Amino acid sequence: MTSKRAPRFGLARVMSKRGLCSRTQAAALITEGRVLLDGRRIEDPEHPTDLENAKIRIEGQAETSAEKRYIALNKPRGLVTTTKDEQGRDTVYSCFEGADLPWLAPVGRLDKASEGLLLFSNDPTWAAKITAPDTGPSKTYHVQVDCIPDIDMIVKLMQGVELDGEFLSASSVIVLREGSKNAWLEIVLDEGRNRQIRRLLAAFDIAVLRLIRIAIGELSLGELAKGEWRALTPAEVKSLA
Repeated sequence: MTSKRAPRFGLARVMSKRGLCSRTQAAALITEGRVLLDGRRIEDPEHPTDLENAKIRIEGQAETSAEKRYIALNKPRGLVTTTKDEQGRDTVYSCFEGADLPWLAPVGRLDKASEGLLLFSNDPTWAAKITAPDTGPSKTYHVQVDCIPDIDMIVKLMQGVELDGEFLSASSVIVLREGSKNAWLEIVLDEGRNRQIRRLLAAFDIAVLRLIRIAIGELSLGELAKGEWRALTPAEVKSLA
């Protein structure tokens, strides 16, 4: 009887799955000749690799595998959610400068003008559960808009609209407070679509002045200061996925 073989994937993909770095970063490191697989230098990102048992070392790094990490950041406005921006804009990774962290990927996105709770992890399976459009946890936002929506408008936002082949809606909309010309809304989404709130409001000629994500599922932003981050507790990690 033959034993079951461990799954094999391209080396770059295995490095990404283990949380060593992104797949793109792994491919670059491999082609530069900086990756040793079971003691042998490999320069082909697609080299078949044992997902579970292969010993991988990146020259200049002591560890061959990364401990799973789960981080919450209070993203400031004006930072882009990317590892490296082609236009030279500041990225969310500037908030981690000087921290002794392994490579972490953003779990979902907040656009440059948005702020608030943003998660990072090197656990792609966990991240995929959170970002799944139809089954991931709900997201709660505080949104300042350039008008004072009446009850009819709130109903329309919850009923939704077809836009660019997608149906966009909010599961809950509550007016938090009103000014003379604008208002703050609490909007809850139970699905994840690209720039969903901005696109939904724009469909009704409502402009967003500020957008802050204050919670993902049961995890709230709390008292985390702008630009600061913290590790999630095991209970928080479990509650999200």
